Parts: sequence; structure tokens; C-alpha cells
Amino acid sequence: MSGNEKFDTAAVEVKQLTYRPSDSELLELYAYYKQGTIGDNETDKPGVFDLKGSAKWKSWNKVKGMSKSEAQAKYIELVETLKARN
Repeated sequence: MSGNEKFDTAAVEVKQLTYRPSDSELLELYAYYKQGTIGDNETDKPGVFDLKGSAKWKSWNKVKGMSKSEAQAKYIELVETLKARN
């Protein structure tokens, strides 16, 4: 299975977890997913009152500069860790 196939599989498997990951884990998943599919965060920072959007933006921005393949590998690794707790 190629790296992209593993990434796509992990994206499906994370939705099948029987529990909800913590907020910090969800933000980490979001950041690695966005970096692995889009690349660096080039969007405008959300407004002060958009707390959820701001948290997601900050999380994605933290991995700025990481290659798509590295972000995908980290996403897969995190999903595997979460599945092991399932």
C-alpha cells in the first residue's frame, strides 16, 4: 500500500473510532491532515471571536514548512495510536 493509500485509509479509519479524541488530538489531526493535503497554511487568521476557527488555524500554522509526505506520515501514526486505544 502506498503512502497516499495509507493516508486515505487512515482518514476513513479515524471516523470509525468508538470514542471522541481529546480536543488537542483533534487539532493535531486537523493540522496534519490539512498540511498533508494542502500544504502550508496561507489563509487569513480568523477573527478574535471565532475561537474554534482560530484554534484550528493556529494548529495548522504550527506545522508550516513540514512536507506533505511528513505530515501524512504523522497523521497515519497518530491515527494508529488512537486506534490502539479504541
